[in-house]
Amino acid sequence: MTTRRVTREPRTVIAPDDERLAVWERFLRSHSMIIRQLERDLVEKENLSLAEYDVLAHLRHPPHRMRMTELAAAVLVTTGGITKLLDRMTAAGLVARERHPRDRRVVYAVLTDAGWQTLRRASATHLAGVQQHFASELCDDELDPVGSFLGRLVDRWTLPPRES
Repeated sequence: MTTRRVTREPRTVIAPDDERLAVWERFLRSHSMIIRQLERDLVEKENLSLAEYDVLAHLRHPPHRMRMTELAAAVLVTTGGITKLLDRMTAAGLVARERHPRDRRVVYAVLTDAGWQTLRRASATHLAGVQQHFASELCDDELDPVGSFLGRLVDRWTLPPRES
């Protein structure tokens, strides 16, 4: 038997120009620095990680519960990551897990009273940090173009909701 060798044309890689690459690098650095500072603020003042705050913030919206898979996608972690995160938050009394009444395979994360109280306290810290580390640096004339650009990125990469 003869093995046929398949040759492929080399892929053409289109790299961003230097100016766009520099903007990309500044975006990554600024995002990383701001997120680290927001995390430090929450841990120091509220003993709460940014990921835990993110879960509480997502659960504040009616009906104040989310399927585990939806919550994992919303807070940008894996399903395994959300399980570990919710294990810690359940042990701390911030969230509870509830099963769907008719489909026992479906598990919801639900905000508890203690979770609500923690969210209220932590929101003041978090929003002050967002103002100090991000919003105060954004000029009025930058709001529309920056918001439009970031909105396009989110729209491009947001997956349509799965049908259940």
